[in-house]
Amino acid sequence: MKKLMILGASYSQLPLYEAAERLGIKTIAASTPGDWPGFQAADESTYTDISDPGAVMEAARKFQADGITTCCLDTGVRAMGYACEKLGLKGLSEKSADISSNKFKMKEAFMAGGGRCARPICIRNREELAEALEKLDFPVVIKAVDLMGSRGIFRCDTSEQAFSFYEKTMEATGKDYCLVEEFIEGEPFGCEAMMSEGRLLYCLPNNIDAFQSYVPTPVGHSVPWKKQDSLGEEAKRQVKLAICAVGLDNCAVNCDLIEKDGKVYVIEITGRAGATCLPETVGLYYGINYYEAIVRLALDMEPEKLFTKPYPGSASLSKILTSDRSGTVKAIRNENAPAEDIIDLSFNIQPGDYVNQYRNGRDRIGQIILAGKELHDCEERLDEILSKINIEFTV
Repeated sequence: MKKLMILGASYSQLPLYEAAERLGIKTIAASTPGDWPGFQAADESTYTDISDPGAVMEAARKFQADGITTCCLDTGVRAMGYACEKLGLKGLSEKSADISSNKFKMKEAFMAGGGRCARPICIRNREELAEALEKLDFPVVIKAVDLMGSRGIFRCDTSEQAFSFYEKTMEATGKDYCLVEEFIEGEPFGCEAMMSEGRLLYCLPNNIDAFQSYVPTPVGHSVPWKKQDSLGEEAKRQVKLAICAVGLDNCAVNCDLIEKDGKVYVIEITGRAGATCLPETVGLYYGINYYEAIVRLALDMEPEKLFTKPYPGSASLSKILTSDRSGTVKAIRNENAPAEDIIDLSFNIQPGDYVNQYRNGRDRIGQIILAGKELHDCEERLDEILSKINIEFTV
Protein backbone atom coordinates (compact mmCIF):
# COMPACT_ATOMS: atom_id res chain seq x y z
CA MET A 1 0.00 0.00 0.00
CA LYS A 2 1.34 3.44 -0.94
CA LYS A 3 1.87 6.01 1.79
CA LEU A 4 1.26 9.74 1.39
CA MET A 5 2.49 12.40 3.82
CA ILE A 6 0.13 15.38 3.97
CA LEU A 7 1.54 18.64 5.33
CA GLY A 8 -1.12 20.25 7.48
CA ALA A 9 -4.03 18.66 9.33
CA SER A 10 -6.69 21.38 9.49
CA TYR A 11 -10.17 21.31 7.93
CA SER A 12 -8.60 22.70 4.72
CA GLN A 13 -6.45 19.59 4.25
CA LEU A 14 -9.09 17.13 5.50
CA PRO A 15 -10.45 16.43 1.97
CA LEU A 16 -6.96 15.26 0.94
CA TYR A 17 -7.04 12.60 3.67
CA GLU A 18 -10.51 11.55 2.58
CA ALA A 19 -9.52 11.36 -1.10
CA ALA A 20 -6.46 9.25 -0.27
CA GLU A 21 -8.57 6.85 1.81
CA ARG A 22 -10.98 6.36 -1.11
CA LEU A 23 -8.00 5.49 -3.32
CA GLY A 24 -6.73 2.93 -0.81
CA ILE A 25 -3.70 5.01 0.17
CA LYS A 26 -2.28 5.16 3.68
CA THR A 27 -1.86 8.70 5.02
CA ILE A 28 0.61 10.34 7.39
CA ALA A 29 -0.47 13.64 8.97
CA ALA A 30 2.39 16.09 9.57
CA SER A 31 1.59 19.16 11.65
CA THR A 32 2.31 20.96 14.88
CA PRO A 33 0.45 19.66 17.95
CA GLY A 34 -3.21 20.60 18.19
CA ASP A 35 -6.76 19.32 17.99
CA TRP A 36 -6.57 19.06 14.20
CA PRO A 37 -9.10 16.84 12.38
CA GLY A 38 -6.38 15.48 10.09
CA PHE A 39 -4.81 13.65 13.01
CA GLN A 40 -8.02 11.67 13.47
CA ALA A 41 -8.39 11.04 9.73
CA ALA A 42 -4.80 9.90 9.12
CA ASP A 43 -3.44 6.39 9.53
CA GLU A 44 -0.26 7.74 11.14
CA SER A 45 0.75 11.12 12.56
CA THR A 46 3.87 13.09 13.34
CA TYR A 47 4.33 16.34 15.22
CA THR A 48 6.52 18.14 12.71
CA ASP A 49 7.14 21.80 11.94
CA ILE A 50 6.10 21.80 8.28
CA SER A 51 7.94 25.07 7.67
CA ASP A 52 11.23 23.25 8.42
CA PRO A 53 12.52 21.51 5.25
CA GLY A 54 14.95 19.26 7.12
CA ALA A 55 12.35 18.17 9.66
CA VAL A 56 9.84 17.30 6.94
CA MET A 57 12.44 15.32 5.00
CA GLU A 58 13.42 13.32 8.09
CA ALA A 59 9.78 12.62 8.96
CA ALA A 60 9.04 11.49 5.40
CA ARG A 61 12.08 9.22 5.47
CA LYS A 62 11.15 7.80 8.88
CA PHE A 63 7.59 6.99 7.81
CA GLN A 64 8.74 5.77 4.37
CA ALA A 65 6.41 8.12 2.50
CA ASP A 66 5.95 7.47 -1.21
CA GLY A 67 4.80 11.05 -1.77
CA ILE A 68 4.34 14.40 -0.03
CA THR A 69 1.61 16.96 -0.71
CA THR A 70 -0.46 19.77 0.77
CA CYS A 71 -3.15 22.23 -0.26
CA CYS A 72 -4.61 25.57 0.73
CA LEU A 73 -1.62 26.83 2.72
CA ASP A 74 1.86 28.13 1.94
CA THR A 75 3.57 27.04 5.15
CA GLY A 76 4.79 23.67 3.89
CA VAL A 77 5.63 24.52 0.27
CA ARG A 78 9.38 25.10 0.77
CA ALA A 79 9.69 21.95 2.85
CA MET A 80 7.69 19.94 0.33
CA GLY A 81 10.00 20.97 -2.51
CA TYR A 82 13.13 20.26 -0.49
CA ALA A 83 11.98 16.86 0.76
CA CYS A 84 10.63 15.70 -2.61
CA GLU A 85 13.89 16.55 -4.37
CA LYS A 86 16.15 15.05 -1.71
CA LEU A 87 14.11 11.85 -1.46
CA GLY A 88 13.46 11.45 -5.20
CA LEU A 89 9.69 11.85 -4.87
CA LYS A 90 7.41 13.43 -7.47
CA GLY A 91 6.86 17.07 -6.67
CA LEU A 92 8.08 20.58 -7.25
CA SER A 93 11.84 21.18 -7.01
CA GLU A 94 13.67 22.71 -4.07
CA LYS A 95 14.55 25.79 -6.16
CA SER A 96 11.03 26.42 -7.45
CA ALA A 97 9.58 25.95 -3.98
CA ASP A 98 12.05 28.46 -2.57
CA ILE A 99 11.29 31.03 -5.29
CA SER A 100 7.53 30.68 -4.92
CA SER A 101 7.85 31.14 -1.15
CA ASN A 102 9.62 34.50 -1.45
CA LYS A 103 7.79 37.33 -3.22
CA PHE A 104 11.02 39.15 -4.13
CA LYS A 105 12.66 36.11 -5.74
CA MET A 106 9.35 35.43 -7.46
CA LYS A 107 9.12 38.93 -8.96
CA GLU A 108 12.73 38.74 -10.15
CA ALA A 109 11.89 35.45 -11.88
CA PHE A 110 8.77 36.95 -13.50
CA MET A 111 10.72 39.86 -14.96
CA ALA A 112 13.54 37.61 -16.17
CA GLY A 113 10.99 35.31 -17.77
CA GLY A 114 9.18 38.03 -19.68
CA GLY A 115 6.00 38.07 -17.60
CA ARG A 116 4.00 41.21 -16.86
CA CYS A 117 4.08 42.34 -13.23
CA ALA A 118 4.56 45.40 -11.04
CA ARG A 119 8.25 46.31 -10.68
CA PRO A 120 9.44 45.55 -7.13
CA ILE A 121 11.98 47.58 -5.18
CA CYS A 122 13.66 45.80 -2.29
CA ILE A 123 14.12 47.96 0.83
CA ARG A 124 15.92 47.33 4.12
CA ASN A 125 15.50 50.63 5.95
CA ARG A 126 13.60 53.92 5.94
CA GLU A 127 16.23 55.63 3.81
CA GLU A 128 15.81 53.05 1.05
CA LEU A 129 12.04 53.41 1.36
CA ALA A 130 12.34 57.17 0.81
CA GLU A 131 14.46 56.57 -2.30
CA ALA A 132 11.96 54.02 -3.63
CA LEU A 133 9.01 56.37 -3.15
CA GLU A 134 10.74 58.94 -5.36
CA LYS A 135 10.71 56.40 -8.19
CA LEU A 136 7.07 55.30 -7.86
CA ASP A 137 3.68 56.94 -8.20
CA PHE A 138 1.06 56.52 -5.49
CA PRO A 139 -0.66 54.36 -4.54
CA VAL A 140 2.08 51.89 -3.66
CA VAL A 141 2.03 48.63 -1.75
CA ILE A 142 4.39 47.67 1.07
CA LYS A 143 4.78 43.90 1.04
CA ALA A 144 6.38 41.27 3.29
CA VAL A 145 8.01 38.63 1.10
CA ASP A 146 7.49 35.60 3.34
CA LEU A 147 3.95 35.77 4.74
CA MET A 148 0.67 34.32 3.50
CA GLY A 149 -2.97 35.35 3.63
CA SER A 150 -2.23 39.01 2.78
CA ARG A 151 -0.48 39.48 6.13
CA GLY A 152 2.22 42.15 6.10
CA ILE A 153 0.82 43.72 2.92
CA PHE A 154 -0.50 47.30 2.94
CA ARG A 155 -1.73 49.73 0.32
CA CYS A 156 -0.32 53.20 0.89
CA ASP A 157 -1.76 56.39 -0.64
CA THR A 158 0.69 58.81 1.00
CA SER A 159 4.30 58.91 2.19
CA GLU A 160 3.09 59.04 5.78
CA GLN A 161 1.16 55.82 5.30
CA ALA A 162 4.12 54.17 3.59
CA PHE A 163 6.48 54.86 6.49
CA SER A 164 3.88 53.79 9.05
CA PHE A 165 3.00 50.54 7.27
CA TYR A 166 6.68 49.83 6.61
CA GLU A 167 7.16 49.51 10.36
CA LYS A 168 4.18 47.16 10.67
CA THR A 169 5.47 45.02 7.79
CA MET A 170 8.96 44.72 9.28
CA GLU A 171 7.45 43.74 12.64
CA ALA A 172 5.54 40.91 10.95
CA THR A 173 8.15 39.52 8.55
CA GLY A 174 10.92 37.08 9.36
CA LYS A 175 13.22 38.79 6.85
CA ASP A 176 15.35 41.94 7.20
CA TYR A 177 13.85 43.38 4.02
CA CYS A 178 10.51 43.87 2.29
CA LEU A 179 9.18 45.20 -1.02
CA VAL A 180 7.60 48.40 -2.19
CA GLU A 181 5.96 48.45 -5.60
CA GLU A 182 3.29 50.19 -7.62
CA PHE A 183 -0.24 49.22 -6.59
CA ILE A 184 -1.99 48.17 -9.77
CA GLU A 185 -5.58 49.42 -9.52
CA GLY A 186 -7.54 46.93 -11.56
CA GLU A 187 -9.81 43.89 -11.28
CA PRO A 188 -8.21 41.03 -9.32
CA PHE A 189 -8.81 37.45 -10.45
CA GLY A 190 -7.18 34.09 -9.91
CA CYS A 191 -6.16 31.00 -11.80
CA GLU A 192 -5.77 27.37 -10.76
CA ALA A 193 -3.64 24.98 -12.80
CA MET A 194 -1.68 21.74 -12.55
CA MET A 195 1.69 20.75 -14.00
CA SER A 196 2.87 17.16 -14.52
CA GLU A 197 6.13 16.23 -16.27
CA GLY A 198 6.31 19.62 -17.97
CA ARG A 199 2.74 19.45 -19.21
CA LEU A 200 -0.04 21.86 -18.29
CA LEU A 201 -3.00 19.62 -17.48
CA TYR A 202 -5.54 22.43 -17.18
CA CYS A 203 -5.74 26.19 -16.59
CA LEU A 204 -8.87 27.69 -15.00
CA PRO A 205 -9.17 31.48 -14.40
CA ASN A 206 -11.72 32.46 -11.77
CA ASN A 207 -13.47 35.56 -10.48
CA ILE A 208 -12.53 36.79 -7.02
CA ASP A 209 -14.95 38.20 -4.45
CA ALA A 210 -12.64 40.38 -2.36
CA PHE A 211 -12.86 41.73 1.18
CA GLN A 212 -11.65 45.32 1.16
CA SER A 213 -8.96 45.92 3.75
CA TYR A 214 -5.45 47.35 3.43
CA VAL A 215 -5.36 45.30 0.24
CA PRO A 216 -8.23 43.25 -1.24
CA THR A 217 -8.24 39.67 0.09
CA PRO A 218 -10.31 36.80 -1.38
CA VAL A 219 -13.44 35.64 0.43
CA GLY A 220 -14.95 33.84 -2.54
CA HIS A 221 -14.40 32.59 -6.07
CA SER A 222 -16.57 31.76 -9.06
CA VAL A 223 -16.36 30.40 -12.59
CA PRO A 224 -16.46 30.92 -15.46
CA TRP A 225 -14.23 33.99 -15.42
CA LYS A 226 -16.29 36.93 -16.65
CA LYS A 227 -13.59 38.01 -19.12
CA GLN A 228 -12.79 34.52 -20.40
CA ASP A 229 -13.90 35.23 -23.97
CA SER A 230 -11.85 38.41 -24.36
CA LEU A 231 -8.81 37.75 -22.16
CA GLY A 232 -8.79 34.01 -21.43
CA GLU A 233 -5.91 33.22 -23.78
CA GLU A 234 -3.83 36.15 -22.50
CA ALA A 235 -4.43 35.06 -18.91
CA LYS A 236 -3.29 31.55 -19.78
CA ARG A 237 -0.19 32.94 -21.52
CA GLN A 238 0.80 35.01 -18.50
CA VAL A 239 0.23 32.05 -16.14
CA LYS A 240 2.38 29.80 -18.34
CA LEU A 241 5.14 32.44 -18.42
CA ALA A 242 5.03 32.65 -14.62
CA ILE A 243 5.07 28.85 -14.23
CA CYS A 244 8.11 28.57 -16.52
CA ALA A 245 9.86 31.51 -14.86
CA VAL A 246 9.56 30.00 -11.39
CA GLY A 247 10.17 26.46 -12.67
CA LEU A 248 7.03 24.91 -11.22
CA ASP A 249 6.39 21.31 -12.25
CA ASN A 250 4.73 18.22 -10.82
CA CYS A 251 2.50 20.29 -8.56
CA ALA A 252 -0.81 22.07 -8.36
CA VAL A 253 -0.54 25.79 -9.13
CA ASN A 254 -2.31 28.76 -7.55
CA CYS A 255 -1.88 32.14 -9.21
CA ASP A 256 -3.12 35.64 -8.31
CA LEU A 257 -3.53 38.09 -11.16
CA ILE A 258 -5.03 41.47 -11.92
CA GLU A 259 -6.53 42.93 -15.10
CA LYS A 260 -6.14 46.61 -15.88
CA ASP A 261 -7.05 48.28 -19.17
CA GLY A 262 -7.11 44.97 -21.02
CA LYS A 263 -3.69 43.86 -19.74
CA VAL A 264 -3.10 40.92 -17.41
CA TYR A 265 -0.51 41.23 -14.63
CA VAL A 266 0.74 38.36 -12.46
CA ILE A 267 0.81 39.20 -8.74
CA GLU A 268 2.16 35.95 -7.35
CA ILE A 269 2.20 32.21 -7.92
CA THR A 270 2.87 29.14 -5.80
CA GLY A 271 3.08 25.37 -6.12
CA ARG A 272 -0.02 24.21 -4.29
CA ALA A 273 -3.78 24.35 -4.73
CA GLY A 274 -5.49 27.52 -3.60
CA ALA A 275 -7.71 27.99 -0.57
CA THR A 276 -11.19 29.51 -0.15
CA CYS A 277 -12.93 26.51 -1.77
CA LEU A 278 -10.82 26.64 -4.95
CA PRO A 279 -10.28 22.85 -5.10
CA GLU A 280 -14.05 22.41 -5.00
CA THR A 281 -14.43 25.05 -7.74
CA VAL A 282 -12.00 23.17 -9.98
CA GLY A 283 -13.70 19.86 -9.22
CA LEU A 284 -17.18 21.15 -10.08
CA TYR A 285 -16.00 22.72 -13.33
CA TYR A 286 -14.23 19.61 -14.60
CA GLY A 287 -16.61 17.06 -13.08
CA ILE A 288 -13.93 15.43 -10.92
CA ASN A 289 -12.69 15.31 -7.33
CA TYR A 290 -9.74 17.69 -7.52
CA TYR A 291 -8.33 16.50 -4.20
CA GLU A 292 -8.00 13.08 -5.83
CA ALA A 293 -6.04 14.68 -8.67
CA ILE A 294 -3.65 16.25 -6.13
CA VAL A 295 -3.17 12.89 -4.40
CA ARG A 296 -2.62 11.10 -7.71
CA LEU A 297 -0.07 13.70 -8.80
CA ALA A 298 2.01 13.31 -5.63
CA LEU A 299 2.11 9.53 -6.04
CA ASP A 300 2.65 9.53 -9.83
CA MET A 301 -0.73 7.87 -10.42
CA GLU A 302 -1.59 9.48 -13.79
CA PRO A 303 -3.61 12.52 -12.69
CA GLU A 304 -3.87 13.59 -16.34
CA LYS A 305 -6.52 10.90 -16.89
CA LEU A 306 -8.96 12.98 -14.85
CA PHE A 307 -8.69 15.85 -17.34
CA THR A 308 -9.08 13.95 -20.62
CA LYS A 309 -12.80 13.26 -20.54
CA PRO A 310 -15.37 15.84 -21.67
CA TYR A 311 -16.43 18.09 -18.83
CA PRO A 312 -19.59 20.15 -18.35
CA GLY A 313 -17.83 23.43 -17.58
CA SER A 314 -20.68 24.35 -15.25
CA ALA A 315 -20.90 27.58 -13.31
CA SER A 316 -20.16 27.57 -9.60
CA LEU A 317 -19.67 30.04 -6.80
CA SER A 318 -18.04 29.70 -3.40
CA LYS A 319 -17.90 32.10 -0.49
CA ILE A 320 -16.57 31.82 3.02
CA LEU A 321 -18.98 32.80 5.78
CA THR A 322 -17.88 35.67 8.00
CA SER A 323 -19.07 37.68 10.97
CA ASP A 324 -19.36 41.47 11.02
CA ARG A 325 -18.81 41.52 14.78
CA SER A 326 -16.76 39.77 17.45
CA GLY A 327 -18.26 37.81 20.31
CA THR A 328 -19.29 34.46 21.73
CA VAL A 329 -21.77 32.51 19.61
CA LYS A 330 -25.11 31.78 21.27
CA ALA A 331 -26.86 30.08 18.35
CA ILE A 332 -26.55 29.46 14.61
CA ARG A 333 -29.82 29.92 12.73
CA ASN A 334 -29.89 28.40 9.24
CA GLU A 335 -33.32 28.35 7.61
CA ASN A 336 -32.12 27.01 4.24
CA ALA A 337 -33.55 23.68 3.16
CA PRO A 338 -31.30 21.16 1.38
CA ALA A 339 -31.24 21.75 -2.38
CA GLU A 340 -29.44 20.31 -5.39
CA ASP A 341 -27.63 23.55 -6.15
CA ILE A 342 -26.23 23.83 -2.61
CA ILE A 343 -23.11 21.69 -2.82
CA ASP A 344 -21.95 22.67 0.65
CA LEU A 345 -23.25 24.87 3.43
CA SER A 346 -21.27 24.25 6.58
CA PHE A 347 -19.96 25.98 9.67
CA ASN A 348 -16.65 25.48 11.46
CA ILE A 349 -17.99 27.11 14.63
CA GLN A 350 -20.54 26.04 17.21
CA PRO A 351 -22.41 27.68 20.10
CA GLY A 352 -19.96 28.70 22.79
CA ASP A 353 -17.13 29.51 20.37
CA TYR A 354 -15.66 33.00 20.26
CA VAL A 355 -15.47 34.47 16.75
CA ASN A 356 -13.70 37.56 15.47
CA GLN A 357 -15.09 40.24 13.23
CA TYR A 358 -13.68 39.27 9.85
CA ARG A 359 -10.23 40.68 9.04
CA ASN A 360 -8.49 37.79 7.25
CA GLY A 361 -8.92 34.13 6.29
CA ARG A 362 -8.31 32.89 9.82
CA ASP A 363 -11.59 34.53 10.89
CA ARG A 364 -13.82 32.44 8.62
CA ILE A 365 -16.79 30.75 10.29
CA GLY A 366 -17.99 28.49 7.48
CA GLN A 367 -18.44 28.18 3.75
CA ILE A 368 -21.03 27.89 1.02
CA ILE A 369 -20.58 26.35 -2.44
CA LEU A 370 -23.23 26.66 -5.14
CA ALA A 371 -23.52 25.21 -8.64
CA GLY A 372 -25.78 26.24 -11.50
CA LYS A 373 -26.18 26.61 -15.25
CA GLU A 374 -25.25 30.30 -15.32
CA LEU A 375 -23.10 32.36 -12.98
CA HIS A 376 -25.73 35.06 -12.46
CA ASP A 377 -28.11 32.36 -11.18
CA CYS A 378 -25.54 31.40 -8.55
CA GLU A 379 -25.06 35.05 -7.55
CA GLU A 380 -28.78 35.61 -7.09
CA ARG A 381 -29.11 32.35 -5.15
CA LEU A 382 -26.26 33.34 -2.84
CA ASP A 383 -28.10 36.47 -1.71
CA GLU A 384 -31.21 34.41 -0.96
CA ILE A 385 -29.28 31.81 1.05
CA LEU A 386 -27.29 34.35 3.06
CA SER A 387 -30.52 36.14 4.02
CA LYS A 388 -31.65 32.96 5.80
CA ILE A 389 -28.53 32.61 7.97
CA ASN A 390 -28.26 34.40 11.30
CA ILE A 391 -25.61 34.11 14.01
CA GLU A 392 -26.82 35.07 17.50
CA PHE A 393 -24.30 36.25 20.09
CA THR A 394 -24.43 36.18 23.87
CA VAL A 395 -25.06 39.56 25.41
